[in-house]
Amino acid sequence: MDVTRRRFSREFKIKAARLVTDRGVTMAQATRDLDVAQSMLRRWIRELTATPTVAFPGNGQIGADLAEIAALKKEVAWLRAERDILKKAAAFFAREAM
Repeated sequence: MDVTRRRFSREFKIKAARLVTDRGVTMAQATRDLDVAQSMLRRWIRELTATPTVAFPGNGQIGADLAEIAALKKEVAWLRAERDILKKAAAFFAREAM
């Protein structure tokens, strides 16, 4: 059985989340009407209330905080490699001096 992953637009997610938060529709009724899982709707509500301006960035787009974390991880890897090279060079020259 081939199950395809359903994709929802940013506008749909915002409207679905606001249906529960602003209009007072129950979570159970909204999930039945929209044919989505309750956990998914909860996550949409949580994302929208946490960061409403950058919620649901879309396919292939990461949030600013995740982009910064990725850049910092890359820099840490570079600095560790640089440190290891300098340690090896220091050990090499220490042996040469003896």
